[in-house]
Amino acid sequence: MSTVELREKIIHQLANINDAAFLQAIKTLVDSIAEKEVYKLSDYQKERVQLGRKQLINGQTFSHDDLQKEINLWLGSK
Repeated sequence: MSTVELREKIIHQLANINDAAFLQAIKTLVDSIAEKEVYKLSDYQKERVQLGRKQLINGQTFSHDDLQKEINLWLGSK
């Protein structure tokens, strides 16, 4: 499992946890790492962010509902 896949799986699982003490413990762990690391974007990532901002300014966006419909079509769902 890649780092990205693992991260997404953890995020999905955390969304379903209601135990405040457990979530606070996880937050403490994450904070201890996050404080030490500053995420650096690659040049490619910076270019993609700029492109996304331009698209937003130009109104080149999709609504959440339209995107969900397209995803459902891709997946063969109704």
